[in-house]
Amino acid sequence: MINKESIAGRIVRIAFLAMWLVITVFPLYWITITSLKIPGAIFKFPIAYWPDEFSLQNYAGLFSKAQFGVYLGNSLIVATVAGTVATAISILSAYVLARFEFRSKTALLMAALVTQMIPSFIALGPLYMMMTQLGLVDNRFGLILVYIAVCIPFCTVMLRGFFENVPDALEEAAMVDGCSRFGALFRVLLPVMRPGIVAAFIFNFVNCWNELFLSVTLMNSDTNKTIPTALNGFISSFNIDWGSMSAAAVLTIVPTMALFAFASRYIVQGLTSGAVKG
Repeated sequence: MINKESIAGRIVRIAFLAMWLVITVFPLYWITITSLKIPGAIFKFPIAYWPDEFSLQNYAGLFSKAQFGVYLGNSLIVATVAGTVATAISILSAYVLARFEFRSKTALLMAALVTQMIPSFIALGPLYMMMTQLGLVDNRFGLILVYIAVCIPFCTVMLRGFFENVPDALEEAAMVDGCSRFGALFRVLLPVMRPGIVAAFIFNFVNCWNELFLSVTLMNSDTNKTIPTALNGFISSFNIDWGSMSAAAVLTIVPTMALFAFASRYIVQGLTSGAVKG
């Protein structure tokens, strides 16, 4: 009886996971197939789930008709710089919150968490006015500064959990051997926390790579637009260029998928090590 129940439960679990896999993968499959169709065959009936003829016309149009290479470069620069700087600042702030006790510590942590509950588009008006006064509208440096400010609060809370998982004895032993506090941080703690740091950087990078509202608000010229803004540009009042949008979406997804595939081991280690304190 127990064996039959366990087998039935396993079958139900496998069926549920298989259904979930299909639901998750099918949109990616459909976007890829649509991007490889001839533009005139996208809305051809009956709908072809596997086209008779494949074409790279949509991909070629991205670089011939639109400045997609410029958008791709802008997104790569903005996401990499903002993610790196935000991670570096968050490491220092998380270290302070994990290792020191001071009066406003709880208030800072609560403020960092509360900011994650507020939608970013609520602050678009005041933010745009402030960036206009600073002369940073339609400027990649201005967008990088905004992204850094957006990423730091959650990344700080995230890395604080990793620091608290590292025993104080490691740091104290390094300081007894002659290291300064900064020396112990960079020579002892950060190598131990490498999975958590990689996970934090990927979180920041993906957030900056996929962000739309701030990019659309602060970027106006084609030379400074990022990929989410470019994707939004394929939608007009009377038409949607599904072929070009699908091709652009595939090229947008590939870098993040490659990043996750390359660093998946660090991500799993970082998330699991920061999840439980002990």
